[in-house]
Amino acid sequence: MSAPVLERITIEPTTSATCTVIWLHGLGDSGAGFAPIVPVLNLPSDHSIRFIFPHAPEQAVTVNQGMVMRSWYDIKNMDIAGRADMEGVLESEKAVKALIQEQIDSGIPANKIVLVGFSQGGVMSLFTGLRYPETLAGIIGLSCYLASGLEIPADSSDANKATPILQNHGLMDDVVPVQAGISANEVLKAAGYNTQWKAYHMPHSVLPQQLSDISNWLVRYLS
Repeated sequence: MSAPVLERITIEPTTSATCTVIWLHGLGDSGAGFAPIVPVLNLPSDHSIRFIFPHAPEQAVTVNQGMVMRSWYDIKNMDIAGRADMEGVLESEKAVKALIQEQIDSGIPANKIVLVGFSQGGVMSLFTGLRYPETLAGIIGLSCYLASGLEIPADSSDANKATPILQNHGLMDDVVPVQAGISANEVLKAAGYNTQWKAYHMPHSVLPQQLSDISNWLVRYLS
């Protein structure tokens, strides 16, 4: 069965694109929620990064009384170890991998592609990136956890063992407790992944200073 084609917002650089950032939103949001951050990143005016902000499919979410909303996977309970419905995670992984393949087919190599995600989107960026069979430029997981709980996802690929991974979290996060992010970071570090951790004084959100730090990180690994 072919992967679903995700609707998305694409923001092209003023020069010809040589690299791509795929940014996955959180539960109940859409690509439009993060698309406005591109100018806020204050990237160099001659940067060549294409930004893609896909929209998750709409589906019923159990913990939200079965309401239909944009979601990368169902959440059946709030226990971090079992929060991600793996059937939905695997389905969304196919869609994200199809997005990556689109970029490769357009001439952007895998090692010039960064996966970024916030909350549910961060869960997907980590899961997809750790299992992706080709080396990516980087993986960013914001305010999130590992879909597989306290272990590396099954069938993870050695291709991204040395890929830079950035993990950020809010110290006052009441949606995804900061300990969930810390635990994910510890699991990755123990497995030998190249991960960097930074916590900010914020709730379940992003901060201007954090976006500035992300901008510097993107310039470093996509230049």
